[in-house]
Amino acid sequence: MEVISTAYEPGVVEPKWYSNWLREKAFHAKIRSPKPSYAIVVPPPNVTGVLTMGHVLNNTFQDVLARRARMLGKEVLWLPGTDHAGIATQAVVERQLRKEGKTRFDLGREEFIRRVWEWKERHGGIIIEQLKKLGCSCDWARERFTMDPEYSRDVRATFVDLYNKGRIYRGKRMVNWDPSSLTALSDEEVEPTPVKGFLYVMRYEIVELPGQFLEIATTRPETLMGDTGVAVNPRDARYADLIGKHCWRPFPRAEIPIVGDEAIDMEFGTGVLKVTPAHDKVDFEIGQRHGLEIIDVLNPDGTLNELAGPEFVGVDRFEARKLAVEKLRELGLLVREEPYEHTVGYSERGKVPIEPRLSEQWFLRYPQVDRTLEAIRSGEIKLRPERWIRNLEHWMENIQDWCISRQVWWGHRIPVWYHRSEPGRLHVATEPPADPENWEQDPDVLDTWFSSWLWPFATMTPSMRKRFYPTQDLVTGPDIIFLWVARMIMAGFEFQGRRPFADVFFTGIIRDSQGRKMSKSLGNSPDPLDLIAKYGADGLRFGLLRIAPHGQDIRFDEKQIEEGRNFANKLWNAFRFRQLQGPSVDETPPGTSLSPYSTKILFQLNQAVGRIERGYAEYLFTDIVQTLYDFFWSDFCDWYLEAAKTELQSEKDRAGTLWVMDRVLSAVIRMLHPFMPHITEELWHRMGYGSGSIQFASLADLRVELSPADEAVKFATAVYEATSIVRNLRAEYRIPSNKKVRIMLKPELEGDFTVFGRLSGSEPLEVLPDYQPAPGEPVALTPVGQVFLPLEGSVDLGAEKQRLEREIAKLEQEVETVRKKLANENFVNRAPVAVVEEHRSRERDFLSRLEQLRARLSSMTE
Repeated sequence: MEVISTAYEPGVVEPKWYSNWLREKAFHAKIRSPKPSYAIVVPPPNVTGVLTMGHVLNNTFQDVLARRARMLGKEVLWLPGTDHAGIATQAVVERQLRKEGKTRFDLGREEFIRRVWEWKERHGGIIIEQLKKLGCSCDWARERFTMDPEYSRDVRATFVDLYNKGRIYRGKRMVNWDPSSLTALSDEEVEPTPVKGFLYVMRYEIVELPGQFLEIATTRPETLMGDTGVAVNPRDARYADLIGKHCWRPFPRAEIPIVGDEAIDMEFGTGVLKVTPAHDKVDFEIGQRHGLEIIDVLNPDGTLNELAGPEFVGVDRFEARKLAVEKLRELGLLVREEPYEHTVGYSERGKVPIEPRLSEQWFLRYPQVDRTLEAIRSGEIKLRPERWIRNLEHWMENIQDWCISRQVWWGHRIPVWYHRSEPGRLHVATEPPADPENWEQDPDVLDTWFSSWLWPFATMTPSMRKRFYPTQDLVTGPDIIFLWVARMIMAGFEFQGRRPFADVFFTGIIRDSQGRKMSKSLGNSPDPLDLIAKYGADGLRFGLLRIAPHGQDIRFDEKQIEEGRNFANKLWNAFRFRQLQGPSVDETPPGTSLSPYSTKILFQLNQAVGRIERGYAEYLFTDIVQTLYDFFWSDFCDWYLEAAKTELQSEKDRAGTLWVMDRVLSAVIRMLHPFMPHITEELWHRMGYGSGSIQFASLADLRVELSPADEAVKFATAVYEATSIVRNLRAEYRIPSNKKVRIMLKPELEGDFTVFGRLSGSEPLEVLPDYQPAPGEPVALTPVGQVFLPLEGSVDLGAEKQRLEREIAKLEQEVETVRKKLANENFVNRAPVAVVEEHRSRERDFLSRLEQLRARLSSMTE
């Protein structure tokens, strides 16, 4: 048994054990194992990614579940991998090309894709190596990538299958367009973002009524060149008689009709809407109902084209807004502009405002919508916390067809070919046509999420699916509940006939101390690798989970990570103390009876095990961590170990105490292992608690069977409570905690008070049933009896009297101040009720304290 050193060094222990686990293939799932299966898949991070605090939180939760499942005797598959992240990865490589003065079009598609693969091979594994530093017990031999050949074949086969079922179709529709990435996006990839801008009120002259104008409010004057109509509500008495007439579009000048449409909000702006069918979804629908022309004045990159007029060609949309406003002003058509805050859709990836754009795209009619809703509502698939059920229901009840095509090059190319000489003839298959020279493949790729929605089963071979599908748990963020979670459920039912997972646990978002979301641009996001270097991976994991309430956002505080490291040190030192007492004890020595303190700690252990098991059942990870912290630090170290130091000196109690210490410590590190894997493995081996790895140690014997022990537990509890009371009494008289003082106990319980004497710092403790205290001698009523503290020899009585007199004088001044405030009618009548009540509460507290201090001073002068 290796000696436990004086200091814990995570920088040495953690890499040692992780390398050992990899060498022993401890994380590898065996398909032919007789054990019951447990499977969980990593939400694949972008191949461009590096470890963030969000990844730390999410993957620590997953590791806890996977490691505990192993200890419960299950064959565990924790399947890792990365996502090709079409738009994000392409953007990274295109940025590199711009440094060379090139674009992807200069390279051509084939060469550009080769460059992306080259970048992926060079940089794509960074986050995987970082997850290993965190201690993640993934089955790394089965790491997957969404562009792996087998995975890609499954993606193509899925497209073909859904196309043949009539669920995938191509159509020209209004879509969300990202001008920076030059691609369409689904609704779920658009983030509604509050924006402070302006509402511009302009006027259009009525053709049939020269000199009369319609005032129109808009936030986007740069698109007025694409206006092909003006709409009013037919129920709006102000404008009903104008329906059927026309007005002049200012520039390029043209007659456009005035139409009546119920979609117009009479309360917004002036109640008149300029209709730009090419650049707004509502306008497009109005245009369709009234047969209005569609004029697209924007290029794909967000600049204006020749249809906007010569002075706008090539001008960026936001610069064009300024030009359009200035031109309206020059023409005398700008009535006013006023500050206006509204919500604008931003590209999730590109972080720029999207443009509604009429475009030919591929769409999917979602399968298994009703089956998915049924699974969520019935609890067949549980969402935790449950509040997310309503969010998911609302989205699915209002679901829109999914735009699945993207105008980028990196990704799964759509498996559709068009015949060069026979328009309308398509080849839709997983493989190209036999005569490829006569066909041209669709240039678009599939939305990244179209491959990710297959992740729980497409990552597995048929034999793996038979053994490990469906999976048990999914841990993810609520921000992708629609983008990923709901779609995976639909895909599971559609292609596997079963749910993909049983439980979904949504983590919170990590924010800084001001409540802001962490980001590189704000500089408020710590580097997890720096935290690991400073506090250890186990310290980071444990500290972070202590501040991660159930599914709620987390206010990050590095002090809590430091607390995680401090807890690791406390653990190390407690085990070192135990090892110094001699070899571990496997069984209770014959004829050993346990002391009340040993009985109590075993009773508390059983209670902690119960709370922890309930925590796992409800996915209350923070409660589990706090239970472990409180039990080990307070119940075991602060109380039991201190009591045990007395019992270890007794031949009668020593053997039983050592057995109890080992029983508790063995249970503690087994329960802690999922959260702090490295240090627990180290201590498990150094103490010789088991022959193999702690990863596979059983959790079945954590509890200890106790014979009826009420009286023993009550006695130990009474001693601990009495100790706290005596320590407070000592503190009131400024007696240092390490100073031994004479204490008298007039007992009301029968028992051995040796431990009480040691814990209360008495030397000696005199147990005197008939003790008669001196007048004014400090006394405390405790559960074990009256405790007297003779001050002579323990306290400088003169100095203590002076201190009490000063404190009394200060409190009397405080009372006078607060009473003057409360006597002021203006203050009482005008100040908030809570403020007045706070002053009254302070008065009561001051008076109570004064009464105590005066009584103490009086007792010292008697």
